[in-house]
Amino acid sequence: MVFAAPNQALARAEEVLGSDPSPLHASVAHQVIGIWQRDWGDMRLALDHLRRARDLAARSESADREADVLAALGVALVHAGRTRQGLAALERGVEVSSGHTRARVLFRRAYASWVLGHHRAALEDVRRAVPVLRQADDVIWTARALTLRATVHLALGAVERADADFTAAEALWDTTGQEHDKADAVESRGLAAYRSGDVPAALRLLDEAQERYAKLGTPTFMLTVRRCEVLMAAGLAPEALAEADAAIKVLDGIGGQSTLKAELLLAAARAARHAGDAHTAIARADMAVRLFAGQRRTWWETHARLVLIEARVAAGRGSGRLVADAAAVADRLASFGAPAAPEASLLAGRIALGLGWREDARRHLEVAARSRHSGPPLARMTGWAAQALWARAVGSDRRVLEACRRGLDVLDAHRTTLGASELRARATAQGAELAGLAARASLASGGPRRLLVWSERWRATVLSAPPTRPPADPALLSDLTAFREIAARAEGARMEGRPVPTLEREQRRLEREIRSRTLHMRGDASGDGYRFDPGRLLERLGDDVRLVELAVLDGRVQVLLCAQGRVRRFEGGLLADAEREAEHVQAGLRRLAHPGAEARLPVVEAAGRRLEELLLGPAAAQLGSGPVVVVPPGRLHQVPWALLPSLRERVFSVSPSASSWLRARETAPPPSGRQVLVRGPGLASGGAEVPELAGRHGSATVLEYDDARVPRVLEELDGAALAHIAAHGTFRADSPLFSSLRMADGPLIVHDFERLDRSPYRIILSCCDTARFASVGADELLGLVTALLPLGTAGVVACSAPVNDEAVVPLMLTLHKGLGAGASMAEALRDARASLPGDSVHQATGWAFSAFGAA
Repeated sequence: MVFAAPNQALARAEEVLGSDPSPLHASVAHQVIGIWQRDWGDMRLALDHLRRARDLAARSESADREADVLAALGVALVHAGRTRQGLAALERGVEVSSGHTRARVLFRRAYASWVLGHHRAALEDVRRAVPVLRQADDVIWTARALTLRATVHLALGAVERADADFTAAEALWDTTGQEHDKADAVESRGLAAYRSGDVPAALRLLDEAQERYAKLGTPTFMLTVRRCEVLMAAGLAPEALAEADAAIKVLDGIGGQSTLKAELLLAAARAARHAGDAHTAIARADMAVRLFAGQRRTWWETHARLVLIEARVAAGRGSGRLVADAAAVADRLASFGAPAAPEASLLAGRIALGLGWREDARRHLEVAARSRHSGPPLARMTGWAAQALWARAVGSDRRVLEACRRGLDVLDAHRTTLGASELRARATAQGAELAGLAARASLASGGPRRLLVWSERWRATVLSAPPTRPPADPALLSDLTAFREIAARAEGARMEGRPVPTLEREQRRLEREIRSRTLHMRGDASGDGYRFDPGRLLERLGDDVRLVELAVLDGRVQVLLCAQGRVRRFEGGLLADAEREAEHVQAGLRRLAHPGAEARLPVVEAAGRRLEELLLGPAAAQLGSGPVVVVPPGRLHQVPWALLPSLRERVFSVSPSASSWLRARETAPPPSGRQVLVRGPGLASGGAEVPELAGRHGSATVLEYDDARVPRVLEELDGAALAHIAAHGTFRADSPLFSSLRMADGPLIVHDFERLDRSPYRIILSCCDTARFASVGADELLGLVTALLPLGTAGVVACSAPVNDEAVVPLMLTLHKGLGAGASMAEALRDARASLPGDSVHQATGWAFSAFGAA
């Protein structure tokens, strides 16, 4: 009962002990309490109850009773880190038992072996136990044994064998009432889905398991370990680190299992390393190594040592000792049959290369490269990375590019299984090293044109296909509606000066639910096999338009100027310097948005000149007089490009990639020509441009006041030729897909836009912060504008900084006048900027807006 209804079992056991039971019955009751405390409570209490159960079992003169308690005690001792005592208790249990009871004891010894990383011993004990359990028609224990065997198979990389055992176990669980065991089975299937490369299914199953455990009221530490592993694979390492650290704190608070603490520390160390926090990774990994060593868990200790070495290398350490340590870890992992062995060999090879030890590097990289043809996607990418590193070491740019292409193809195939744009964007980080190697090799062997091809190969790839949309998911729609209502109530309370902690908690809960549901979506696009063609780009640019793509190589900006049938390369400044200057400019624009900051105008203009030197360098003098398309890397999209002197009076647009610009250029407008004007609440200007624009465009659909509600706005935006939204914008750096525009019934968020079948062909967002993005993954952007581009929008005008609402009105009116005369978004915006008064507020307003795309 303790795994069917844990808390009820605990209460019943305490009742039994209060009724003067016989030694036999008292032994059972103490064992139940001991198991409960072992798995979900205080290990000290668990050991106390299980020892009393053992003593009472001896008095009951039942060998089977004594063996059963010895098995439970042995597992508890192993979890407490007393490995030698635990194995001795399990060995004694096997000796004094027979038949059916011995099979159950063997199962628990197999479980202890799995915890210790003794996988072959675990498989041998399960092999002996399963036939006896089946013969006794013991459904529950047979299902447990099959689940354990599947879990061991997963640890050894045998995914197909694990699937077969999980399927057989699930069929047995369906015939029982073992709710905790059933939840554990769902959790295990989530782990199997992850190991087979299906991250959305893994997240969905782990969340389902979490809900089942919550109904039972039991903690979920092992689930946290597994969830962290999946979150890291999804590119969500900071979240994994936060979850692992929170679980460690709870486990310490209840005096829980020492073995689980070590595994959580290992998960936290891995997450910190993936998140770029090398020092935290070193601290967590070092603690994990010491705990695993004390627990005699060599398999786990070796994995923790791998993370510790990786973190030390990431912190800038490199020595012959680290090469030897990484090689020893690789050998030991290989002897275990652990799938992480190639990763350790790659690490040893990488350190050896850094030291100039070519022969050692070759040996280790050749071993790592063997994984490139089989296994899960990340293991194959490890193999291709090893192949590319050695090819670079021997000076073969052709082989470097081939290895990088093959490795990135593996990651492309993996990303198409992800439905959520956030996951697809973050997953690209796993290919950053390959993309960097390819960029260096392409420049060395093929010049600017080949560098352009590789820059495009791994830039804004998420925008190449629309996200998977689940319009029929009633739970998601319900959560979105509830989120809007709660957010609107919270905003209203804040404006009245009332505290809103309860509403904010509920808003955060709904955000988690919405995000969770979107992360569960599996990709429905196989990829269109699109490959960037520089010749096609140059043909579409013609003689007048110049496209400036900014690549980053070893921390320095490389300017690729595409025009008049050729690609030329110029060198800009350091990326870090450009980022700092862009932050200063953004701060200056925020100041200029308010009257009285006139003295800051020359300072901001001077910063614009410095930005141009860093970003364009000598290329600024080669832009000619025609239109320009700027393609910056993700980390530079906060730059207000209109502030650069060479662009200030020019027709220019911004695009996340040259491929994205080509798609926008070739997107046909909808035949209807339908226009939509939306005015949200709370603007200082009252959205004053909307009534005047409505008068100009008599046939336009106007949504304002109560009509400007999210469902109606989305309905009208879908498939429109031109949409203008005047509303307060909020950028969420912590969760960019919850960036929003304020409507009458609450926020219109990025997740809402992703439900459109086709977003407006042209859209004007006359709101603060609508052109701000979060740079994630290798070179991806998440934000309002990038949500629209894959859905059919060919042109956007948006703002990268807070602006003065009243100064926006004349800019927007002139912009629409130009569009009405047949100008493009970029042309109309240039002319609208030029028409503004020369004071600092209006100038800053004009500089803050950019045209994106090609419409």
